[in-house]
Amino acid sequence: MLVGRPQTQRDVEALLAGARLGQSGVLVVRGEPGIGKSALLEDAVARASGLEVLRARGTEVERELPFAALAALLRPLVDRVETLPPPQAEALGIALALREGGVVDRFAIAAGLLTLLTRASEEQPTVVVIDDAHLLDRPSAEALAFVARRLLADALLVLVALRPDESDAWEGLPVLDLMRLDPEAAREVVHDSGPALTEEQVERIVQLADGNPLVLRTLAGRPDSLSGLPSVLAPDPGLSSVATAAYGMQLDQLEQAALDAVRVAAVAGEDLPLVARACGLARIPVAGLVAAEESGLLSTDAERVAFVHPLARAAAYAGAPAGLRRELHRLVAEALPAGDGDRRAWHLSAAALGPDESVAEALDLVATRATARGAHSVSATASVRAAQLSESSEDTGRRLLAAGEAAWLSGDDARAAAVLDDALRHLTLPEERARVRAITGLASARSGRLGQAYVELLRAADRAGERAIGASMELYAEVVEVCAYLLDVPAGSVVAQRLERLLADPQVCARAGARAEAIASIAVGMARTLEGGSGVEHLRRGVSLFAGLPLADHRSRSAWEVLGPLYLRESGAGRDLVQRAVTERREAGAIGELPHLLFHLARDDATGERWTRGEAAYGEAVALARESGQATELAANLAGLCWLHARQGRVEDCRTAGAEAREIAHAHDVHMAEMWVEFGLAELDLSLGGVAEAAAGFESLAARLAELDVRDPDLSPVPELVEAQLRLGDVTGSDALVATYLARAEGKGRPWSLARAARVRALLCGDDEVDAAFGAALAEHARTPDRFETARTRLLYGERLRRLRRRAECRVHLRSALDDFKRLGARLWSDITLAELDATGLTLRRRDTGPVVDLTARELQIALLLADGQTTRQAAAALFLSPKTVEYHLRHVYTKLGIGSRAELAERMRRAS
Repeated sequence: MLVGRPQTQRDVEALLAGARLGQSGVLVVRGEPGIGKSALLEDAVARASGLEVLRARGTEVERELPFAALAALLRPLVDRVETLPPPQAEALGIALALREGGVVDRFAIAAGLLTLLTRASEEQPTVVVIDDAHLLDRPSAEALAFVARRLLADALLVLVALRPDESDAWEGLPVLDLMRLDPEAAREVVHDSGPALTEEQVERIVQLADGNPLVLRTLAGRPDSLSGLPSVLAPDPGLSSVATAAYGMQLDQLEQAALDAVRVAAVAGEDLPLVARACGLARIPVAGLVAAEESGLLSTDAERVAFVHPLARAAAYAGAPAGLRRELHRLVAEALPAGDGDRRAWHLSAAALGPDESVAEALDLVATRATARGAHSVSATASVRAAQLSESSEDTGRRLLAAGEAAWLSGDDARAAAVLDDALRHLTLPEERARVRAITGLASARSGRLGQAYVELLRAADRAGERAIGASMELYAEVVEVCAYLLDVPAGSVVAQRLERLLADPQVCARAGARAEAIASIAVGMARTLEGGSGVEHLRRGVSLFAGLPLADHRSRSAWEVLGPLYLRESGAGRDLVQRAVTERREAGAIGELPHLLFHLARDDATGERWTRGEAAYGEAVALARESGQATELAANLAGLCWLHARQGRVEDCRTAGAEAREIAHAHDVHMAEMWVEFGLAELDLSLGGVAEAAAGFESLAARLAELDVRDPDLSPVPELVEAQLRLGDVTGSDALVATYLARAEGKGRPWSLARAARVRALLCGDDEVDAAFGAALAEHARTPDRFETARTRLLYGERLRRLRRRAECRVHLRSALDDFKRLGARLWSDITLAELDATGLTLRRRDTGPVVDLTARELQIALLLADGQTTRQAAAALFLSPKTVEYHLRHVYTKLGIGSRAELAERMRRAS
């Protein structure tokens, strides 16, 4: 019976009722040991009539077994795994050891789990109950948390109980913190828990326990223990230590045979047949567990032995002498079935005293199997323990290197850095030390430590040596990309020069391979672009080399194949490549790779005429970057969103995204993102009529780019600065800046650069040159896909013609600009153009840009996928959601857009994008 929690019980009952009605729910119950988390979950299970209950519980002995908790939870559903979409069935099947296969992505496993659980809830409302979640194996916890974050409209409830200091995997989910009981409820617990007590004993117990139910029950059941306790207990760890000590007193009163059997159970875990076999090897009567069960320390059934509380197991384990614990681990390892290599290795490692190469090798196999199943965090732990048992320093270093790489793959960059730093103390081979630097650098780049990423990747590339020239070239390319985010043009140029020397040697390229040569060529092209050059020939070389590779060799974590065409912007091929890569990653469940790809997809859409799709891609990338801890990509995508919202005229959205992007970018030196934010906010000011503020913003940005020696004219705000200064009637002091900009644009020679440069000349030209100057700009615009820049030039041309009293001609350009602004959804620029038309004597009714821009990021993603012809299930799989969640959002889309069918949706999204 649950005492003193009436409101909590009502809250949980409401969640259960919601599940029965098809509503999703998530609740993470946090609290100190003994506060009543397990009792609350048991109460919930008792009330879960009409719901299918799936249960799992974390245990210390299974904490390092890959997906142990998931296997227990899914036992009733295991026959349905093969009915999942093939990539998900493969990933989840390998994770649960139901099938063999290659290495799987951890996010693909989580996506399969989401589909499996939501499909089960379609057949019957379901509640997932996870007790002692702080003891779950990390891969299971991460997969379950992934599911919990995506529930919205499914008949699925997730209840999780854990300790408050070990809840990082569940961060961001609804939380209930269980508080201690008030004195009245505490007295009720005491009276219900033990023999008749004096009032003095009751008051002393209530005072000592301070509302902790476990301590209340423990002391009430053992009033004789009160005499040895102080008058006041420290709240932490004093209260739990009281319960542990009380369990220790119960253990001390057992006969030796019973105590020995309990200790075997504490080492072996809940598998009763295994406990019995280990007892047999130790010549300990397993029947001793009967006495322990009678004393209330544990319970048993035909297959399972369970301690009454984890603290009872902790008391039994800690109370055994160290030598005895090691011997028991050895016996349990011997008692395990032949096929249970993972648990055997862990028990042998606990039995080892000092280096033991045979056990270390067994743990190497544990790590290998865990990696194949996508359990990288378990693999890291196994390799660290193997390193501790290694007999040579080189083997220690090699295993720490493996551990660091596994930690990086698991997303734990801080752990990876610490382990890899330790590995360097042991490794002597140049290629191994280079690999350490490479992983450290890649982890740093992902988590936003760009300065460290630059140093580590450059060291790794330098030290990879002639024997690994291909790896060296790819690492140099990674350095170039880091420099792009840093906007460190001089550093990127130096690295590009090294790559150019390597690329100039045919023998080097032959040894490196076509893929490394392609990546290096594209990196050089990027660096030359940032310098203010064209980089075209290098980019074309890389694109051509990629095109000649077998399709299986195209995929790369850094998505180099798609960067070349996007930088070239010579056709739609770049966007098609990115879209194909995004689709491949979605199908494979490779969520960690999506933020980077989606950023480039969004950037291409936002600088063309697909603003709606660009916004959707940015929004999805932001959400995924948050979830996977990619600070660099989060800053870049938020900055891109700020820049796009500025053009859309969404003032508050622009400023909100910009503020967060600026904060993250400043903290992590993502200077590229900082520059985009500054540009977006200044352009927003310009569209709002804050011309002086806009001019100051553009001027500050130009100065900052000059300070960083960024010479790429496509990043320059000079065209916007000149426009703002002209509106203010002051262009003095900009001559040198304008001249430098124009020279760089001419030197780059790309249509987009030349079009903006021609616009600057048109703004500054005399009245007799207006038509030729603006005509030259529009001719260059015609060679680009950027409809917004074209409309901006037409707007300025129309304004100039109006001032020259050429009304009929100016209206042609203004109406063309207005059509483009409206089609794109540039609200404020549409208003400015309408005002100009009004000034010519032509009054047009303001036509709203449409409610599509009022959709949330998730609604926009779903609307676009469904409008493209995907089914609800296909859209759900692509976005790692359940079909019911997609349907929930679709209802909101229909309501906001005032439509009622897929056909209407397709037409509306076609017009919007």
